Amino acid sequence: MKVLGHKIELLTGLLLQEVNMAGMNEMRFTEEKPLLRGQDTELESTDTFLSAVDTDWKEHDVETPYGMLHVVIRGSPKGNRPAILTYHDVGLNHKLCFNTFFNLEDMQEISKHFVVCHVDAPGQQAGASQFPQGYQYPTMEQLAAMLPSVIQHFGFKYVIGIGVGAGAYVLAKFALIFPDLVEGLVLINIDPNGKGWIDWAASKLSGLTSSLPETVLSHLFSQEEMMNNTEMVQSYRQQIGSVINQYNLQLFWNMYNSRRDLEMNRPGTVPNAKTIRPPVMLVVGDNAPAEEGVVECNSKLDPTNTTFLKMADSGGLPQLTQPGKLTEAFKYFLQGMGYIASMKDRRQSVGAVPSASMTRLVRSRTASLTSANSMDGARPRTCTHSESSEAMGQINHTMEVSC
Repeated sequence: MKVLGHKIELLTGLLLQEVNMAGMNEMRFTEEKPLLRGQDTELESTDTFLSAVDTDWKEHDVETPYGMLHVVIRGSPKGNRPAILTYHDVGLNHKLCFNTFFNLEDMQEISKHFVVCHVDAPGQQAGASQFPQGYQYPTMEQLAAMLPSVIQHFGFKYVIGIGVGAGAYVLAKFALIFPDLVEGLVLINIDPNGKGWIDWAASKLSGLTSSLPETVLSHLFSQEEMMNNTEMVQSYRQQIGSVINQYNLQLFWNMYNSRRDLEMNRPGTVPNAKTIRPPVMLVVGDNAPAEEGVVECNSKLDPTNTTFLKMADSGGLPQLTQPGKLTEAFKYFLQGMGYIASMKDRRQSVGAVPSASMTRLVRSRTASLTSANSMDGARPRTCTHSESSEAMGQINHTMEVSC
């Protein structure tokens, strides 16, 4: 771990629960597999930022111990299936961060089998009222501690989280504190490390010499992207400056930069190591500012239940630049947990193609590639790959041990 001076001790610690080792093998997915296809669509607009028609999305304000949260829901709980819960990066909200991804036809074919819950960090939703002067923004730990209220409010049993940047940090902290509420995590661009004094001073200097949207853009996009993908970067520059309340954004940005290290270690590296118990898929673009942080996070997680996916030809926000490949990886991630997409091949069928049906299969755990002594966790919901090719045919992926 890179140590840059003394850590900023602004936050109080939370007691984390003991962790059992899970039994899911680490994988690296190839990117050439065909994606899921379906004819049904549930969203009528594929606009990158704000959908013109969102009639099937319902907005809610949920009260939590640390203030109100703006939450957007599509669908209703479906039996014992988890909800898909998203949390956006700093500088964005759920629409700016996830619309491109969830409006993709292939992702709709998957997500329509789950209730989808988008969480906006306090004050970051479009049209949010400005917080009063002196308002104390929730800490990163408190942001994580707000999520159980959302889960209870809507009657979810547990969730599959998809987080980006600051949102990935919040969901990781949530999984560390409340592991029994999390079925799995997709963490994009996560940085598990807090800022040292040198980083903090550099951030302050940047804030003095650059506008807030420019500072945030350098967090979201690499320098190469900002030079070569000017159209997308300019679109987000405009959206960040006009859609998000700048005072509220500054509070969120300051709190994210005051975060502490995530208190976790790879099992076996230190006594009583704590780590994320549910299966995790780490995602980063090969040209992303967050690459170093994601690699660091991978070194702290249990390799038997962690997937590390480095996406080629992708920058700081792979859900925007490579949504199809990310959807494909998410499909395999769900399959690894026993949620199988079963559908006919369009090339072999005539007429209408039925929608995919997601089913939860009861399957036994397989032995870990990295530890013959890996034990079953206490959560019977989570399971690993079976050796059969149920429904979707043989899954062609490369198994790899993290170092």
